[in-house]
Amino acid sequence: MHRIVALVRPPQSTFELSCVAEVFGVERPGLSTRYAFGVCAEEPGPVATRAGYDMLVTDGLDALDRADTVVVPGWLPIDEPPSPGVVGALRRAHARGARVVSICSGVFALAHAGLLGGRQATTHWGHARAFADRFPTVRVDLDVLYVDHGDVATSAGAGAGIDLCLHLVRGDQGARYAAQVARSMVMPPHREGGQLQYAAPPRPEQFDGTLAPLLEWATGRLGEPVTTADLAARAGLSTRTLARRFADQLGTSPGQWLLAQRIGAARELLEGSDLSLDAVARRVGLSSATNLRRRFLGALGTTPGAYRRAFRATSR
Repeated sequence: MHRIVALVRPPQSTFELSCVAEVFGVERPGLSTRYAFGVCAEEPGPVATRAGYDMLVTDGLDALDRADTVVVPGWLPIDEPPSPGVVGALRRAHARGARVVSICSGVFALAHAGLLGGRQATTHWGHARAFADRFPTVRVDLDVLYVDHGDVATSAGAGAGIDLCLHLVRGDQGARYAAQVARSMVMPPHREGGQLQYAAPPRPEQFDGTLAPLLEWATGRLGEPVTTADLAARAGLSTRTLARRFADQLGTSPGQWLLAQRIGAARELLEGSDLSLDAVARRVGLSSATNLRRRFLGALGTTPGAYRRAFRATSR
């Protein structure tokens, strides 16, 4: 029996904890039970949640010493580092061979414990900048739903915690067992693409500085064959100077910024219209459905058709 222990702290996200509990802690008729699930806290007793109620946790940090897998289902607020006691417990668990897993913001606790230095990890796209600034030796990958090193694994946003947990079950128990768990949850055993397809497309009003008028002009002409040279001419700058200003203000090149706006506009059309892929491609300046698919896959890790199936009903 593989023992899973989730380390919670106030204010605990109930959803992120539920991702772990639903996959590992529920007995399912007709499916053998292969995991024992428990919860612990640094200070046993009532633990406040973000849902407005307290939950009673009876086990302390010593429960981590008996775990085969330790899960940190979120760590909020992210600017509060774990105590020396929590750091020591996570390090001891990892050192004796336990698998250590984070869901969403839980990656901050793993990084504070020194388990991610020089390695790849992921977290919610909204936390990525703060995480990268605080832990520059960790390579943040936002193109994936989870990263699994075997001994340490991290998931993107809260919902990606389910993807990671099902992935771990697949590695522990095999694809058939994982598929049965996913089916009982009415979940796909594996989702296409990464989390960037779920991040909000950038808006012109999010940008400021001297480039703002140019950006507004360009976003109003995405269906036209606007090029980097056109942007430079509109701004009255050389292409080299324009590239330097884009790098300074936006951290990207004019061409990459323009492509990102076209992908963002395509996402809105896929969510809110019945236009064919060819029509969507033409409206956003990507010329053809083939080019749209190639650019979409490169940017978001999924196809326009799969994206439309996932988001069109929700957006309506």
